[in-house]
This record gives sequence, structure tokens and C-alpha cells, in this order.
Amino acid sequence: MSAHELELLARGGTLALLALWSWLLWRDSRAQLAARCAIAMNVAIASYVFVTSGWSETPSPEGLLFSLAAGSTPGLFWLFAKTWFEDLNALARRDLALVLLAAANSLVMQLSFAAGGPVNLISSALFRLAMLGFAGAGLWHAWRGREGDLIEGRRRVRFWMVVTVGLYVVAITFAEPLVYGGGAPRVIMSLIGASTAFSTLGFCAAMFGVRQADMFGASARPGQRQPLPQDAALAERLHQLMEREKPHRDEGLSIAALAARLGEQEYRLRRTINQGLGHRNFAQFLNSWRLAEVKQALADPAQREVPILTIALDAGFGSLGPFNRAFREAEGATPSEYRARALADSEIG
Repeated sequence: MSAHELELLARGGTLALLALWSWLLWRDSRAQLAARCAIAMNVAIASYVFVTSGWSETPSPEGLLFSLAAGSTPGLFWLFAKTWFEDLNALARRDLALVLLAAANSLVMQLSFAAGGPVNLISSALFRLAMLGFAGAGLWHAWRGREGDLIEGRRRVRFWMVVTVGLYVVAITFAEPLVYGGGAPRVIMSLIGASTAFSTLGFCAAMFGVRQADMFGASARPGQRQPLPQDAALAERLHQLMEREKPHRDEGLSIAALAARLGEQEYRLRRTINQGLGHRNFAQFLNSWRLAEVKQALADPAQREVPILTIALDAGFGSLGPFNRAFREAEGATPSEYRARALADSEIG
């Protein structure tokens, strides 16, 4: 079998894996935002496989569409990493705008490629910067919360995603200008494109290793689940510690430190908070206690004059922005609106 035939086989395998994973995501998890972002990312990766295969050497509308989709891969990877690792239920308009702007610049780059000139030079430079920026931001999301991730399969995926995607993006960033602008052999891009199969195979294998219920499933609301029998006593001790000592007020509290305070093994505490209490990450668990304390203070007539920021900081939130986002997501109202309503109800009562 020739090298070209092996390359085609690798690309076909990549497309088959992407199609299979996308179908499973649509069938089982399409209600989850992270799953829909993953499907969009898979379409972009598949487009990149087509574009780098040299399937069409002449410009065409179809080729332009594939190129635009392929160029959107870094932005879609960022959205996927952010929504999945941060367990987000909605995308910020700012994030969507950045991805759309990058896509528009990619369109300019594609349309000006044949003519060259300063427009293509500038758009190409912006495209490289955007690719590095999106990839770096996605890898940052994958790396920064790894210690607090309570989904064991997802924690393992984080490391390999950082290594694989990081190397791949660096290779593409430096290879494409050398091939398309510097006259380097096109076989370089063929090798990089063919290597997509191996990285995709490894990533899909890792994703298939994550339990389906954990991969993109929505978190259970606290109290909906019951701890495993062997963890019931730990769950009770944890609850008592949180109520008595209020460790959630420590902004830098780690799950390792909390396990040490309980005199318990960290893996058991992770399992209890995740499988027993329904939280997908440690920050979500801490915020549930912080928000409960904040809500109690906001509804207290004796603390009517205490600034909301002071209450939030005392409860363990590091700044006003993360607190406001967490509060609105949990309560569907701003802290000010919640306080006004709660104090009005207390006066009526």
C-alpha cells in the first residue's frame, strides 16, 4: 500500500470517527450546549480534512464553504472547551461575536488569496493570531480547572487535549505559511492533515471512555441524588463541616484542602460531591454554599444597609462579576432584585 493510499485511509477513518461521535452526541446529548458546540467543532475538523486533502485544486463555491468551515475550527474548539469544562448553559454574546468576526476575516483571506497584496497579507496575519488566540484560550479552559473537575473521565481528557491540540495548532501555524507562502513542499501539509486521524482517534477513544451520563449530562440539583451507601457517612460529615466551619468563605479553598480537613481520601470526597450531591465541579459545589449564605443575608432585614458586594465577598466570592453571573444563573434575577423582593415579602409577612 502506497503512502498516498495510507493517507486517504487515515482521512477516511477520521471522517468516520467524527461522524459517529457527532451522531451519538446528537442522539443522546443534543439538549446540552457543550454537545452542540462539539458537533459544530467536528464539522469544522471534517472540513479541514477535506481542504488539506487537495480534493479540489480549482476555486469553487463548495471549496470556499469548506475552507470557511475549516478556518472556524480554532474558534469552535474554544467554544467547546469553554462550555464543556466550565459547564456553561449559555454562550455570551461577546464570545459569539469574536468567532463570527474571525469567520468574516477568514472569508476576506480566502477571497483575496489569488490576488495577494496587503489585504491578504493583513487578513492572513489576523487569521494566524486568531487561531493561536482561540487555541490558547481553549487550552487555558481545559487546564485551569482540572483540579476541581469532579468528572474523572473528563479530568483525564484535559491533559491529553492540552498536549495534542497544543502541538497540532503550533504545527499548523508554522507549516501553512511555509507551504503556501514560502514554497515548502506540500507534503508537509499532507502529513499534518493525515495526522489528524491519529489525534482524532485518540480523542474519540478518550471521549468514549467517559460515561455517557457524565460526558455532557446536566448537573443534578443539590439534594436530588443520594450518596452511595459507603459514602453516606462522609456526605453527612461534609454537610456538618460546611455548616459549622463555613470553609466555603475561603476563596482559595481546594478539594485537597477540604479532604484534609475531613481526614478523608480525596477520591472519596470527589465521588461523594459528584455522584452523591450532583455537582460536576468543585467550584459549583462551593458556590452553592456561598449563594445560600448570600441569599440568607439579602433576605435579612437587619442587613438591609449592608452593601451586596460586602455580603458576596464575606461569603467567599472573589469579585462582583463572578458572583453576579452565578447568582443570575441560579436565581434568574439580580442580587438587587432578589433582595428587594425578599425584603418586601418579609414586611408583608
